Amino acid sequence: MSAGHEGQTIDTETSLPDRAGEAAGADQEAEPRLALYAYLTAEHRRSYLAIMRLFTATLLPDLSPNEVAAALAPLEREGAIDPGESDPEVVADRLKRLHDWGNLVKGRRETIASSIAEFVRGAFRYQVNKLAVRVQRDVDELLRVPEGAREVSRELLPAIERGLVQLGGTLSRAITAEGQGGSVAKRAREELAEQVTTLFLQHAELAVTVRDFYAYLGQVVTRHNLEPDEISGFRNLLVEYIQMVVEDVLRHTPTIADALKGLARGRSELLRLLGPNDQLGTAVERARGRSRTDWQELTDWFVDRPGRPSQVTALREATARAIGSLLASVKRATAGGGLLPGRRSELLELATWFDEAEPAEAHSIYAAAFGLYSSRHLLPAPEHDGDDEHTPWRDGPVVDVTVSVRSRGDRGARGRASRILDDPFTQETLLAEARKADQRRAAAVFELAAAAPKLEETELSSDALGVFCELLTLAMAQRERDTDQGSAADPVRGLRLTVQPTEDGPTRIKTVGGVLTLHGARVALTTEQPEVRTS
Repeated sequence: MSAGHEGQTIDTETSLPDRAGEAAGADQEAEPRLALYAYLTAEHRRSYLAIMRLFTATLLPDLSPNEVAAALAPLEREGAIDPGESDPEVVADRLKRLHDWGNLVKGRRETIASSIAEFVRGAFRYQVNKLAVRVQRDVDELLRVPEGAREVSRELLPAIERGLVQLGGTLSRAITAEGQGGSVAKRAREELAEQVTTLFLQHAELAVTVRDFYAYLGQVVTRHNLEPDEISGFRNLLVEYIQMVVEDVLRHTPTIADALKGLARGRSELLRLLGPNDQLGTAVERARGRSRTDWQELTDWFVDRPGRPSQVTALREATARAIGSLLASVKRATAGGGLLPGRRSELLELATWFDEAEPAEAHSIYAAAFGLYSSRHLLPAPEHDGDDEHTPWRDGPVVDVTVSVRSRGDRGARGRASRILDDPFTQETLLAEARKADQRRAAAVFELAAAAPKLEETELSSDALGVFCELLTLAMAQRERDTDQGSAADPVRGLRLTVQPTEDGPTRIKTVGGVLTLHGARVALTTEQPEVRTS
């Protein structure tokens, strides 16, 4: 038997306090960036949104409060912002708040003013922050997104497949042209960069559409109040559209995986040819496809790794769960005591009557529908009254209508609660089995710890082999390349297995079931505690 795998490198030697400190430091560094979202929930968010749209609508904006006020005046007349929000004094305060949150930065200070007050307001000009542009762009995109399903860009799969196949030939030509130098090498690198950028843009669009589509699917298949026409529509959606998407993904994935495997051997040369642009300096946000992390994420989307299923596998499993949920909804709808026919349509019609009625008519509808009239307090008032008389009912909290009310119109409980059985014999049996399993694992760990100095000369039992293979799989999954080191540990008993690259030949581990052969790797077992005890 042989073992070997490329995985992602993870520093497993970092102690927990160090990691906690790093996490706390990361949270502190993220706070200024999270403050960029503050204007979205502020009191005058419509004005802030209009100001940020103004700053992000052009390239290199440099605006004074007077210019911003002049641009907001038409919006105030149209009712898009509150009255008075285009006043220069108010706009100056809004710009200052955006500057405090980090969305705007101070620009140049030259200004032409006709009065001292206008000069004071225009003393500072503002420009937009780079990260604030992204925040506003995401906000506008979110506000434009419809509530329905998003079409999956499955036509990008063959494009990704062709791009990966062509990229291998382009990389070979670029390496060959590098020796010639001059314009030939420059054109080859530009062609290589063009194909890499196009490939990652196509994959990013595909991944986003798949994620959005399944997010919508997850929120509708779990509903318990589906109408017959909705069930029919979702059935067509699942049986026809999702089947088509999954078939396309599974058809193109093997070729894409083979192409990624071939490019993995020349990844170092590819990244070297796509080196950073010296004209932009070192602190540059590079395009996708210029780092090993980008290529690892692309590979993980299509290829499974031990302990880390790919997105293709997750897509197939999510489809199976969605179909199962739809079948359950159909079964409930067609069963004799199910949800349909129910009271959903009647409740919706009643809500429409309330929405279209005048206040006096709404009271009459309420009394006729629910048989409730004005309250008469015959008992002392409760200690706490959760009603808010200042909030209209349409703006109040939404009440979740239970399934029994929707389907049968009553609140009576259905079914009988099962008895909780006290079975001491079964409980003792399960506890004994758990203690026995724990003892066997402790003995296996003790055997491995004892065999650590002469691992290749010791024959491992079946239990010890199971623990060894478990730690070996976790350690192999942390390796991105054959030259990386991987490590995994038993957190309870402190046994650590480390896999290191070697060129001394294969490593052979003798077991009762045969010989485990590791090519190009050496295995070391260490204990993090002075003694391994059996329970």
